[in-house]
Amino acid sequence: MHRTGVKAALIAVKIAVSAALLWMLFSRADVSAMAGQFRRMHIGWMLAALVTYGLMLVVSAWRWKLLLQVQRIPVRFGLLTNSFLVATFFNNFLPSNIGGDVVRVADTAPYAGSKTVATTIVLVDRVIGLVALLAVAAAASALAALAGVPLTGVGYIWISLVVVLAGLLFVLGWPERFAKVLHRIAGGRGESIQVRVLNLLGAMTRFAAEPRPLGIAFAGALAVQGLLVVFYMCAARSLSVPLPLLAASVVVPVSLAVQMVPVSINGFGVREAVFAFFFGSLGLNVGSALTLSLGSTALIMLFSLSGGAVFLLRRGRPSPPSGAIP
Repeated sequence: MHRTGVKAALIAVKIAVSAALLWMLFSRADVSAMAGQFRRMHIGWMLAALVTYGLMLVVSAWRWKLLLQVQRIPVRFGLLTNSFLVATFFNNFLPSNIGGDVVRVADTAPYAGSKTVATTIVLVDRVIGLVALLAVAAAASALAALAGVPLTGVGYIWISLVVVLAGLLFVLGWPERFAKVLHRIAGGRGESIQVRVLNLLGAMTRFAAEPRPLGIAFAGALAVQGLLVVFYMCAARSLSVPLPLLAASVVVPVSLAVQMVPVSINGFGVREAVFAFFFGSLGLNVGSALTLSLGSTALIMLFSLSGGAVFLLRRGRPSPPSGAIP
């Protein structure tokens, strides 16, 4: 009961943060102008955005399959694509940042023979994606500076990239030390915890032994981030928001990275605040930032409904994920 109460309190805090940020932003926006932009939405560009998002998910599933192959875990590409669709649905319609990851772990754990190994693969996939989006944002910020595109606060992107990359290199370069740290943390907590640490060590050792597939997976992650930028550019064209490509290549990755911090409901409010922050330095108003951010999110939620349909059509009608990854 106590745990349920804590979860409810955390959700309440997230709702409050999202509501407060959105209220603050909407109080500074021209809502009637925003409504006009939505009414004039260009259907062709909207469809292009949806197709681009679908292609991004296909590339993401391919990258996941590559990481599974490093661990000698054969899983059909169709199953992984199916799982990614369902994961996208839960990421958008559950008040949790890890709902989709739980789906992916549950779908691949039977093939991996271990929830720990399946979880490790998903986490490595996530970290590679984070490094890729920070790398795209950092490179774009440098090009934007050379091109005279005004963007503030980009120095933090480089700091974040260095920190995340250093952490990843440490884990991959010295998996034994990383496992020892976890072993000490798990000391005296039962045999099952020790087995999970050993499974984790084995998985990280295999990743460290095959850097080439990781490099290819990173290239796939860069492609994913590029497609996400294209998705937002198509959405911007659909909504008549004049967002430059270089600026989008910074704003989109940063907004995605900030959304990973579990302080809001599915990134609402936080994502819009990031857009508004960068739009201000570009001379664009808060209304345009809200229009693009909320409009793009609506398109993503619309697309993710296909994942909900896939979930309902699955045999056995599995229960939706709830709780943390084991």
